[in-house]
Amino acid sequence: MAQFFKFAPMKISVVTAVYNRVDTIAAAMRSVFDQTYGNIEHIIQDGGSDDGTLDEVGRLAGPRTHLVSESDSGIYDAINKGIGRASGDVIGLMHSDDFFGYDEALKDIAARFADPKIDGVYGDLQYVSGKDPAKIVRQWRSGKYAPKRLKWGWMPPHPTLYLRREVFDRMGVYDTSFRIAADYDAMLRYLARGNINLAYVPRVVVKMRLGGESNGSLSRILLKSREDLRAIRSNRIGGFATLAAKNLSKISQFF
Repeated sequence: MAQFFKFAPMKISVVTAVYNRVDTIAAAMRSVFDQTYGNIEHIIQDGGSDDGTLDEVGRLAGPRTHLVSESDSGIYDAINKGIGRASGDVIGLMHSDDFFGYDEALKDIAARFADPKIDGVYGDLQYVSGKDPAKIVRQWRSGKYAPKRLKWGWMPPHPTLYLRREVFDRMGVYDTSFRIAADYDAMLRYLARGNINLAYVPRVVVKMRLGGESNGSLSRILLKSREDLRAIRSNRIGGFATLAAKNLSKISQFF
């Protein structure tokens, strides 16, 4: 008699690095819980919060929530620890201030990964007011990827990017010598040096509250620019022209 086997759907790990975000961690967690895709784990890597964040996580945690709270050397170190704990076939991030744009986002992402040639999937990103998440401030319509776009400052919106585990195994995780731009460096490394194949979901996959690490002050903006240029040069994408194009491309997001 023929045997029929039912294979479990691809497992997706959502990694959240958090430190003292009592006001926003619940929304991030609920947006993961509300996803209609079934095979998800939520890896929460806390940096030792002391503002009630851990109480919120404990109150909302379910069987798919996996929390570790320990000291780290910054957000990228925490993300790397979370990726190391993840058991999914595909891994993406949910920052503690962000939330999914709709409940079938991970279902749409998983559908793109049905093609074995696809290494990563990304979508569009909305920037919303930190005080009123219903208010849209900027919209990042990323469009389809082409390698030649990298030298003109293009990159996928990092919070929307999901990658196969093999990409991290082969190309490494985030370089913690970058204080702000390790995400940009990693994406250039994966795309330019790793030649990974991306698929695009033309919907707002993630909504991000304004007020991140890279735009808090003039000194941080300057540091971000220096680190962006370092990433551009080390990954052999270009130079000052690429950096200028990257910054100018943000203007269209306000219209």
